[in-house]
Amino acid sequence: MVDVPDLVEQARQGRPRAVARLISLVEGASPQLRAVMAALAPLTGNAYVVGLTGSPGVGKSTSTSALITAYRKIGKRVGVLAVDPSSPFSGGALLGDRVRMSDHASDPGVYIRSMATRGHLGGLAWSAPQAIRVLDAAGCEVILVETVGVGQSEVEIASQADTSVVLLAPGMGDGIQAAKAGILEIGDVYVVNKADREGADATVRELNHMLGLGEARAAGDWRPPIVKTVAVRAEGVDEVVEALEKHRAWMEERGILAERRSRRAAREVETIAVTALRERIGDLRGDRRLSALADRIVRGELDPYAAADELVAGLTQG
Repeated sequence: MVDVPDLVEQARQGRPRAVARLISLVEGASPQLRAVMAALAPLTGNAYVVGLTGSPGVGKSTSTSALITAYRKIGKRVGVLAVDPSSPFSGGALLGDRVRMSDHASDPGVYIRSMATRGHLGGLAWSAPQAIRVLDAAGCEVILVETVGVGQSEVEIASQADTSVVLLAPGMGDGIQAAKAGILEIGDVYVVNKADREGADATVRELNHMLGLGEARAAGDWRPPIVKTVAVRAEGVDEVVEALEKHRAWMEERGILAERRSRRAAREVETIAVTALRERIGDLRGDRRLSALADRIVRGELDPYAAADELVAGLTQG
């Protein structure tokens, strides 16, 4: 058994091994997870969570690395959750070495962790919210969450981040994909990376056009900026940080940041509750109550919705 209070205290002091152990407990759904979350709760709520999403090949990892450098320049402690596809053999992260971020491996002010999706759709690992909480408690002032790059299901990042950054690149047909994937609704900041390539200005124009076709904005509403970068050369990255800070200030002034975090917490509670309920229903397979309800449906005495209501009522009372 892990000494949770001691582990949390070590993580609070920024010790990488303690942070890694806590995230491993999260990923493994440890029986001690409840104790871990209870111990972390008073230490959280300070980190600014930035989600980075976009199609494969737009330079998410390179952009993340460049943002780490930019935030370290202004003295911020940075945590990174890089969500990767799962290995079909081990279930672990396929790109767990994070080659493009290796420059920061020896920096004590940076913590980088790869997480496997483990089959979870939406571009994020199911345990990402708890892992974000670990990094928050460990003193990370900015947490960058890089999604797996799964195309049209990536929009889940918007529910986990304070600010969502959508990356595109010229010559990849991203304009059409943006319209299809719904990313025009989730992006708070748009980044056209690889802007030294032909077609970058056309991509910016197309994005501007599509944003203009979106919902009408009232005075004072946030209009997502479009920033051109060449992340591999760190060009335009300071402008991205400036856009992020402007968005954060805009949200704080209007109470939107607190609202987003409250909704995020509500979704997390709902997910935990639904998961627990599913586990209880799974335990009923072969149980006489479930079999009896199924038999009544077959005989036409009960419809499936009424049966489900009876089952839920029995589970919640039991």
